[in-house]
Order: sequence, then structure tokens, then C-alpha cells
Amino acid sequence: MRLSLIAAVLICASCHPAQTQVADFPAQRERMVKEQIIMRGVVEERVLAAMRKVPREEFVPAEFRAESYTDRPLPIGYDQTISQPFIVAFMTEKLRPKPTDHVLEIGTGSGYQAAILAELVAEVYSIEIIEPLAKNAEATLQRLGYKNVHVKAGDGYKGWPEQAPFDAVIVTCAPERVPSALIDQLKEGGRMIIPVGAKFAQELYLLEKKDGRLEQSAVLPVRFVPMAGEGLER
Repeated sequence: MRLSLIAAVLICASCHPAQTQVADFPAQRERMVKEQIIMRGVVEERVLAAMRKVPREEFVPAEFRAESYTDRPLPIGYDQTISQPFIVAFMTEKLRPKPTDHVLEIGTGSGYQAAILAELVAEVYSIEIIEPLAKNAEATLQRLGYKNVHVKAGDGYKGWPEQAPFDAVIVTCAPERVPSALIDQLKEGGRMIIPVGAKFAQELYLLEKKDGRLEQSAVLPVRFVPMAGEGLER
């Protein structure tokens, strides 16, 4: 009887850390927003509200779930990563999303960036070249109730012409130059945020289409995974 009681206590004790960890996710999310995002200068209230709301742990593989709110990218398989929370917030703020916007995302990955955008805009169209990632992201987004996110497996260099033009384009992988199809699919007055450059060492650019021309400003040195697709063959 005593042995059974001890065993029961040990089993319960081993359960508590996991329960505490799950219960802590909202607190970790709030701390992430305060310490990783606001303290680095992201202040747009709608963006901060989205970062507080979307459960990043749902977009992270099980083996990294405990690290969901650490200040770094995390692997999601297929040599891809979910971006550092600050970068997600920073790029989203720079994009200046509006409630009526239709946004194109290149590089769905886990679906986390798409979920953040879905809290801020009317419709999100997201392209992922790695089909299993596209399917996983779509399933996660559907499970969490994001009905305004549309995911397809495809080549991001081609964009999504059937749904163009877009009010904004966000690219979460790095081409060596801005794909012409993405420029063509951007509305007049539209904004694009995109990392451009050689492998794992790029500059983040904000582009705005005005009078048919692109105004370009360098924003931040960054390091993203390279963009895959037909653009590599040219």
C-alpha cells in the first residue's frame, strides 16, 4: 500500500512540470511581447495585440514546444525555421497592415506569420514550396479557426496571379533579387517587405509602388533561409 502511494505521488509529481509549462504559455507570450518586441521598438498596438493573441507554441514542433517563446528561430523540419518573434513583429509593423488588405505571403513555413497577419487583415494568401510544410500549416491554421488564410503549395517566385493584385506582400525567405512577378502583383500604393541577398546574409527592404515605380529603402541586416524555386535557375 505504501509503495503504491509513493508511486502515485511520483507519477503526479512528474506530471506537474508539464501542466505548469502549458499553463505558463500565456504568461510567456506576454513576457515575449514586453521584453523581446516592445523593448526593441515595435509599438503598433494592433501588431502587439496579434502577437499577444496567437499561440506560437501551436506552430512549433513538439520537441521544441518548451522553447516556443525564446528569442530565436526554431527548426520546423525540411531545413526550414519559424522566425524569431521579434522579426515577425518587426516585419509586420513595417508592412503597415490594414483591416481591408489582401496580403500575399511567400514562405508559409509553420503558418505562424500567416496567423499574425490574419488577425490584422481581410485575407491572407500564403505560398509554401515544400508541400508537407504547406499541408501541416494549413491543418494548423484550420484547427485554430483561421478562415481568412489560404495556403497552397507552389513556387513563390511566381506569386499567386489568380488572386492578384495585393495590397501588401511579405516574403519570409531570401531571394538574391526581388522577383518580378511579386512586383507585378503588387497594387499601386502597395507595400512589400522582403529580405534580399546572398545565402544567410541579406538586407531587409521595404518597397512601395508609387506611380508604377518602386521606392526602396533598406531597413535591417537579416539572415533568412534562401528562397527556393525557379528563380534559382536563372
